[in-house]
Order: sequence, then C-alpha cells, then structure tokens
Amino acid sequence: MEKTSWDDADIRESDGCPPVVKEDTSCSRRPQIFHPDTKADRRRIPGKCRSLVNLCIGNLGRHLEDIIEEIHLVAPTFPASVKASLLAIARRRDLLCDGLLVALADETWEVLDVSGSDITDASIEALARVCTRLRAVDISRCNRLTPRAVRDLVQHSPSLHTLRWGGTTLSNNTATLALGYILPKLNRNEEAEESWEELDIERVGKGGQSLRWLVWPSVDEKSRERLETECPRVVVNPKLFSKGLSVPWEARPGTVLDAPFVEDIDPETWAVKISRTVEFQIVSSKDLPSRETAVLSVAERFKLAFISRDERQVCVPADDIKDEGSDSRERLFVDILASDILERSHST
Repeated sequence: MEKTSWDDADIRESDGCPPVVKEDTSCSRRPQIFHPDTKADRRRIPGKCRSLVNLCIGNLGRHLEDIIEEIHLVAPTFPASVKASLLAIARRRDLLCDGLLVALADETWEVLDVSGSDITDASIEALARVCTRLRAVDISRCNRLTPRAVRDLVQHSPSLHTLRWGGTTLSNNTATLALGYILPKLNRNEEAEESWEELDIERVGKGGQSLRWLVWPSVDEKSRERLETECPRVVVNPKLFSKGLSVPWEARPGTVLDAPFVEDIDPETWAVKISRTVEFQIVSSKDLPSRETAVLSVAERFKLAFISRDERQVCVPADDIKDEGSDSRERLFVDILASDILERSHST
C-alpha cells in the first residue's frame, strides 16, 4: 500500500493564514486541506462557549418586554454594538417600536435594519438626526412609513449607498412616491459665488448623492424605467455575479443587514414573539441622558426598572387579592426602597 507523505500534501497560503493539513489514517486518499479563512469555517462551532457579553445580551433580549419602557434610562451607557444587538433582537421578537428605536440610536451606526416593524416617520426623523453615518438601510415591509421618512433619511445620511425597501403593497406605494427624494439632482440657485471653493454641497445638490444600490424586489416597470433614465448610476436589484460590478454584501439578494449583530447570540432568545403595543413617548436625542449627565449607575438603573415592573405586577384586581394586609405592606416596602435609592442617587 502506498503511503501518503507530507510532500504530497497541497499546502497553500490563504490570505496569509497557513492551512491545516488533516491526514487520513487509512492512507487511501490524499490529505484534506482546510483553509480556516473560508466562510464555512467562520461559522460557530457547536458546543463552543459564548462570550459573557453575548450571554448577557441574550438574557436582556429574552426579557426585553419587561424593561422596554424604561430602557431609555440605561441605553446611553451601552456600547454601540450592544445597542445594535438589542435592536436586532427586538425586531425579531416584534417588539421594535418608535420609543425603542430612538432610545437605542447611536451616532456611530453605519447599518440600520428596521424591516417588518411598526415604526413611524417620527422615530425615523429623530434617528436620522443622530445617525448621520448610515451607509445601508433596510426599511422594507414598514407599512407605517411615508415618503417623509425616506426624505429625512436621505437628507441626513450623505454616505447612504444602499437602500432596501418595498415588499408589501403599502411599502411599494411609499417607495413609488418617494422616488423623487432618492434621485440625485442639482438645485437651481441663481446666486453666484465668487469661487467653486465657497460652494456648499448641500446647496448645490440634493437627493441621494451617494446612492448606488437599490433593492426593490417588486419594482414596477414604470419606476424601473424612471430610475434607468434619470439616474443610470443606481443599480436596481443587483445580482450577485454582475459583470463589471462589485456588489457589496449589503445589496446582495437575501441579505439580512442586522444578522452580524446576533450571529453569536442564542437563537432561542427571539424564538418566542410577543405581539404587544407599547405606549412609548417619542423623545428627541437631546432629551435622552448622556454618559456625562447620567448620575445613577447601571445597576441602580436596572434595579429601578425592575422595581417599576414589580409595582405594576402588584396592582392586581381586588378579586385576586387574598391578603390585603400583606399586599399593602409589600407596596409600602417597594415605595420606601425606591425612595431610598432615589435619595442616595441625588446625594452622590
């Protein structure tokens, strides 16, 4: 029987990372070459322990409906990646609402996926003023959005190069009416400037000046012809292998923009969806507490949030109260504990 030697192994370099040679003990076939940089090898290995941060994010995601109304108190202390992960979990659990989107908005975000949610124009307007670095946005199947939301996104996101929309009848109608906002065009200004250096790009051009890719699966022929005529630079529904084009991953078919934010989080976190309408007051980014103005620590803020939840759970109908004396004592204890925490926070 012929032996397989190391000289027979096809060893190649893959992006500067040496391959791993796995020998077959039966010596009946050549050694298999595994390149660790391939996409398949980057997938999570079964049984591998998740990081502590991702475990904490998963735990918050499972109980997001309990803290969603108070999350604006602690959200400013979260890193941008944690905010993005919580937003992705909320979208998968059908909990994404206007208040949550505004509370989690971070100025460093470059990718936004709110597809299939019930957000409105008000939250998109507030978010667009904060997240001015957006490069790719997915607003498909958002039936409550109007062309006004598209206008605000394009106006405040000069680097936006990929937009995904449509998917439902209402969303397709909004996309058709909003075409005028995404098409780049020049402003007609009769005021003459002394030199080109003094010109302001916002005064010269408007619309999607950086828009390059438009993902609209159910685009109608009239809209497609208008895009091809007025702005041939914008590619509608780009194919994965387009001749002469390098399609970014944000514009590829079937791409989920927020998938990288939850790739190492337990899928059981969003297995249970709760259809719940949350009464949430829309606030602007100026009204949200910042890292500098936050007085309470993260632990104390979570404690206050859960105390508020317990207070709502204690207030049950009178028919279900077995011992009114013990119930009143529990309420009194909660009120005293909450007052004590607030006094200590103001004293610090």
